[in-house]
Amino acid sequence: MPLLPLDPDELLMTTRAVRKRLDLDRPVDDDLVRECVEVAMQAPSGSNNLTMQFVVVRDPDQRRALGDIYRQCYSIYQQLDGVYIRSIDKGDDDANAQQQRSADSADLLADRMGDVPVLVIPCHVGARVDGVPAMMAASMMANVMPAAWSFMLAARARGLGTCWTSVHLMMEQQVADVLGLPFDTVQQVALLPLAHTIGTDFKPAARPPADSIIHWDRWRS
Repeated sequence: MPLLPLDPDELLMTTRAVRKRLDLDRPVDDDLVRECVEVAMQAPSGSNNLTMQFVVVRDPDQRRALGDIYRQCYSIYQQLDGVYIRSIDKGDDDANAQQQRSADSADLLADRMGDVPVLVIPCHVGARVDGVPAMMAASMMANVMPAAWSFMLAARARGLGTCWTSVHLMMEQQVADVLGLPFDTVQQVALLPLAHTIGTDFKPAARPPADSIIHWDRWRS
């Protein structure tokens, strides 16, 4: 399918966490997924060590099983005050209103995750990062996270929507069992629901000015 007419800045600034506007009834062609993975493979990787793998789940029974696990994890996540998206206080009425709208969409996705046409799990293959020094963990995850973000950008350019989720990692072993992943050597990094979007016009999110998060030369409180 032709790419959307987005310049690089538009692509970067309008690749949103899409939940409510995922088209759950329209199938996603394998070739589109393959194109997104080919783009993702061009992302930089820690030590130029390509350890990323993508598990693409299309089977309805497997998606349903993953949706059930995600829902269980999400119910635990909802109890984490200050972590759960709805419990975060932005300190501003407008920002808090937006936060609640985001929470509404996150809650909806939790209920419908198993209905999304494609679920993509980017993985790191090799030694697990559990408990390793920060430098090693950062380097090992740098083999996967940039590729996963590139996958999301490539999806946006093709009229597909997705969002970064990770609460399923509370039950990573159970997900591994559903998909036949060797838990000791394949570490899941995220769960990306993938679908065509309902409409392709997305706007940049409200964000603070750049100078509010830049510390020139040294940290300043």
